[in-house]
Amino acid sequence: MKIWVDADACPGVIKDIVVKAAHKRVVQTVFVANKAIFVPQSECVSLVHVAQGSDVADRYIADNAIPGDLVITQDIPLAAILVPKGVTVISVHGTLFTEANIGERLSIRNFMTDLRGAGVQTGGPKPFGDKDKQQFANAFDRELTRLLKSQS
Repeated sequence: MKIWVDADACPGVIKDIVVKAAHKRVVQTVFVANKAIFVPQSECVSLVHVAQGSDVADRYIADNAIPGDLVITQDIPLAAILVPKGVTVISVHGTLFTEANIGERLSIRNFMTDLRGAGVQTGGPKPFGDKDKQQFANAFDRELTRLLKSQS
């Protein structure tokens, strides 16, 4: 089992939570980014630096994550590829993407993209706060624990 982090837009506080869990539970964790980011030197934490370009990091994760892995991403189209493959996917806000909700999430995302493309001001995401951090930490711990138990 591996943890994959779509690290291009991952808040630092989330990265810290994931690194701490990777060390504590000795789980291979791979941060994937198209820019330089710092990850601590470790036997269980690594960085894959992919080429610049739209969705390059997403494609790398989609091509390498396997059933039983855990992926952290804000990218709903990436989640829509991974969930049917049996990969557990959570957002940095702690949302668990499932077969039951990914279709609706993708539809809403596409609708909002279309609105923005038509010039409608939809507003940006809310600032990442303590509540988001706690929701992520809870969901991450719950899903990581479940996946590790299913391996034993």
